[in-house]
Amino acid sequence: MSRLADLRSFYGILAELGQRCGGPKLLRDCTGEMCWPKRGVYFFLEDGEQRSTSGSGPRVVRVGTHALTDKSKATLWNRLAQHRGSAKSGGGNHRGSVFRLLLGEALLQKGSITAPAWGQGSSLTAAARSIGTPRHVVLEQEQLAERIVTTQIGAMPFLWLEVDSLVDGMVRRALIERNAIALLSNFERDSIDPPSKRWLGHYSGRLLVRNSGLWNSHYVEERHDPEFLDMFADAVRAMPLHADWD
Repeated sequence: MSRLADLRSFYGILAELGQRCGGPKLLRDCTGEMCWPKRGVYFFLEDGEQRSTSGSGPRVVRVGTHALTDKSKATLWNRLAQHRGSAKSGGGNHRGSVFRLLLGEALLQKGSITAPAWGQGSSLTAAARSIGTPRHVVLEQEQLAERIVTTQIGAMPFLWLEVDSLVDGMVRRALIERNAIALLSNFERDSIDPPSKRWLGHYSGRLLVRNSGLWNSHYVEERHDPEFLDMFADAVRAMPLHADWD
């Protein structure tokens, strides 16, 4: 089958997932008290980003998962909360979330935030040292920038899929994540469902983000295995219909 046909199949399965989730949620409206599955894969959409080749409706702009090692205790909500940031202060930690890192980099290039140490160092102290700026100055700059990133990500609708099993010794959610990204990516291939001209990712300093049309930097250069669609569909159909999320 062609990539276009596989994308149509993917979005058909995603539509069924939307029904089982009770529709997309906004991350800003979510809390850890909701009935999240322990393990899963998530799919982010974005206002203004629409499919134009594979059909109609919003296009996926980021796919992710978590806890891919035996030692990891992270849950699906743990990961989503890292992307969301603080519900109270609106802050966050882009050094603990690649999603926040990538989006902040684009905002920086666009001139929407000022944070010279963004993405540098494994900690705020290390970042301040790397650019020779007092820590309190870097902290103030990054706190404002993190709040802007929190607002941007919090407004993005997303769907989630419960996946907590192995296939031939491989974590099944890793296979779904990796192949979904590879399928959706437009990196160095004919563009299907390209991003809008207003998409913030065009400002990214990373070629992998700009050319893939995704807020992902891993797996965008790969080619997908069409057989993952059966795995994806089986996982969706195994999910119970949404519970009361309010």
